[in-house]
Amino acid sequence: MAEQKVNLENSSVLLIDDNQQALDMLSSVVVGFGVREQVKCSSATEAVKVLQQRPFDLIMIDCSDPEMDSYAFTRWLRRETPAPMRYTPVIMLTGHASQAKVQEGRNCGVSFVVVKPITPGVLLKRVIWLAQDQREFIECETYAGPDRRVRNFGPPLGEKGRRKGDLSAHIGIAKEANMEQADIDALLKPQRVQL
Repeated sequence: MAEQKVNLENSSVLLIDDNQQALDMLSSVVVGFGVREQVKCSSATEAVKVLQQRPFDLIMIDCSDPEMDSYAFTRWLRRETPAPMRYTPVIMLTGHASQAKVQEGRNCGVSFVVVKPITPGVLLKRVIWLAQDQREFIECETYAGPDRRVRNFGPPLGEKGRRKGDLSAHIGIAKEANMEQADIDALLKPQRVQL
């Protein structure tokens, strides 16, 4: 298989993480991809202010701030910003990739979910996938984001994509094992659906 290459030196990337050490590491990885222009934010509310000033080509977020977490930020981006900003690809990074969290990310309009600790190879592969992504952007009353229809998977049981036993992202320990990155990708990879 031929080696895939991508040139990101003219891309602008918005990085959002409420953990400064993780934000610095993510920044280093993105610089390693050749990105020259990046803006780092330590909260989603700070990122909203930045986005009100200018657009970006890619957004990577891991934020558990109670004021605005990764899910609320993505919903805001998809529903409250003008085109073409609302179509900006969003990679959600998470340290705990339970099926409920991955489904919630998918349901709020993220392009991909990547489990931490991130590796540059996995992250770069997702960026390449996004560069080749041909999914339509869906806007309807209940959803705005990349086409999320996939075969054999439905939303988790319970209200708004959460199970009764799931804990808040802000408190407690995980009730469900982390998903493997391949399983996350299977949930997010678009496939033809027979109607």
